[in-house]
Amino acid sequence: MTENKSILITGGTGSLGKALTSHILHNHPEIKRLVIFSRDEQKQFQMAQEYPHDQYPQIRFFIGDVRDKERLKRAMKGIDYVIHAAAMKHVPIAEYNPDECVKTNIHGAQNVIDACLDSSVERVVALSTDKACAPINLYGATKLASDKLFVAANNITGWNPIKFSVVRYGNVMGSNGSVIPFFIQKKKDGVLPITDPNMTRFNISLQGGVDMVMHALFHAWGGEIFVPKIPSYRILDVAQAIGPECEHKVVGIRPGEKVHEEMITPSDSFYTYDLGKYYTILPATPKWKMDDFIQTFNAVKVPEGFAYNSGDNTEWETVEGLRELIVSHVDASFTL
Repeated sequence: MTENKSILITGGTGSLGKALTSHILHNHPEIKRLVIFSRDEQKQFQMAQEYPHDQYPQIRFFIGDVRDKERLKRAMKGIDYVIHAAAMKHVPIAEYNPDECVKTNIHGAQNVIDACLDSSVERVVALSTDKACAPINLYGATKLASDKLFVAANNITGWNPIKFSVVRYGNVMGSNGSVIPFFIQKKKDGVLPITDPNMTRFNISLQGGVDMVMHALFHAWGGEIFVPKIPSYRILDVAQAIGPECEHKVVGIRPGEKVHEEMITPSDSFYTYDLGKYYTILPATPKWKMDDFIQTFNAVKVPEGFAYNSGDNTEWETVEGLRELIVSHVDASFTL
């Protein structure tokens, strides 16, 4: 599905964008072009050093902001697949700068949709977050709105065979601004700030996120929200894994935070199916036949009232397991 195809990644210089770039270039070298679309010239310059043109002639770096529809339209020319990873994602910053978050995460999402519809793009995968499920902060609310926009975009494609889908997952281990790199840095001070001793989060590796995006890119029928089956961790176990000798100081929940994150609510259960490795929340009015979808993917309807949250998860990371994951996925030099 990638031979002679061109792929564009918005937010391509972010943690997941870089992981996707590495995966695509090494596993799909037959692609025609890979465009890294982002607004940070310094990150693009640094990334270009990792992928010199003589070794990776497929890659292109395109400065642009998803807030700029005309720039997006120019970038989409000749593109077959789009992965939308650009977002303003820091919860406290979004709470303090709400209009800026709306401009990027909602208006930017609609700009991506419009630019794709006005071009020859065939497939679009938008990245979401567990914070978009029953959101209590602005970041989550904007990502929920973005999810709704991408799902609904399938209703206005007309003759265009383009397919829009969404992937929703929890904290990406080691991503910029996430808790594990933060704790590793704070370990030097001898104090790890704990927001709430009962706090839990879903956990997924960068490669797990990449695999899920590629699955949606190749297999989505249009309108699905894919949710991975992944383990949870307790924040106290993360602190114990990184700094058992440190003081674990309870500082209180930050504005807009939950104690437990959700990815599927009981209200979603009416449209949720188990696909084996993933759950999928289907659109209320899909463009395709439900029976065909169920038969193709051996999809099993979840029970009415089913919910999926990090506090009630059945799979958990252990302290020792977290240490092994930190070495393999975050910091190879990490030691106690």
